[in-house]
Amino acid sequence: MTQVSIEIILPIFISFIIMMILGPKVIPFLRRLKVGNTEREELTFHQQKTGTPTMGGIMILVAIVVVGIIYAPRHHEILPILLMMVGFGIIGFIDDYLKVVKHDSDGFKAKQKFACQLIVVVLFFIYMLRRDAVSGAEGSVFDMILPFSGGHLWHLGFVAFPVLFLAILGTVNAVNLTDGVDGLVSTVTLPVCIFFVIAAHLYHADIAPIIAAVFGALLGFLVFNAYPAKVFMGDTGSLALGGFVTATAYVMQMPIFILIVGLIYWIELLSVMIQVTYFKKTGGKRIFRMSPIHHHFEMGGWSETKVVAVFSIATCLLCLLALVHII
Repeated sequence: MTQVSIEIILPIFISFIIMMILGPKVIPFLRRLKVGNTEREELTFHQQKTGTPTMGGIMILVAIVVVGIIYAPRHHEILPILLMMVGFGIIGFIDDYLKVVKHDSDGFKAKQKFACQLIVVVLFFIYMLRRDAVSGAEGSVFDMILPFSGGHLWHLGFVAFPVLFLAILGTVNAVNLTDGVDGLVSTVTLPVCIFFVIAAHLYHADIAPIIAAVFGALLGFLVFNAYPAKVFMGDTGSLALGGFVTATAYVMQMPIFILIVGLIYWIELLSVMIQVTYFKKTGGKRIFRMSPIHHHFEMGGWSETKVVAVFSIATCLLCLLALVHII
């Protein structure tokens, strides 16, 4: 077995198999706990989903962490990505737990969630600084590769932390908002994983196994989450995936590339920001039929499967565009 097989193909199969083992056991368990999803009343075409088990992101995290434990001793760059995934996954789990188990409709209070997210970001930033100090890298956490610039680095200096904070929180919450249609966030994230694993291979970054593990876990989750979904990942999974995307990009000094490969995430986030702002400024008028924007298309007559297909195809094309820079 070649090195590429060990670092990429094997982690995909390991995480996929773990998902196939966990799914038939965890989903009935979540159903017995009555941790069901509650749909917004105005989403009349989604009401049949009410009661579908959520918090399925636990399975995704378990599969990825198992692979991470296997490969981390030989691939040290995996650790900061695991830190971010688990950190945001725990925040999402607490939020899900409060909403669906404790029946607290607000879940995590905004200030509490912000404080916890800030802690995760600070820990990640400190880890990256220490990693650079140990490896002798000259402040790589302060530098970003500019797309289509021939590898030119943009040195951020003292604004590196606020930029990192905004990039992480923006992306994490954007991925969270994308999780509103059966299979959408998983299917959109799969080509993002392919882009990052190619970039990791070309840049000799030591993180291919964890990216492959995420890819395999999402393939496995789609078996249960594709339309009609038997389980939802909840904030547990979507926040963890947001942490994965940002941490992976930062480890390779490629956070700006999130705006290309993850454009769908950001469109979802911007659609909510635009809708809320316009609604408040105009006393109740709307730009979109409903936000996030995937609901706008649904209310316009698109099926869930069409939304997933179009958004995923768009992401594939965006990832191909980003690959122009690195191939």
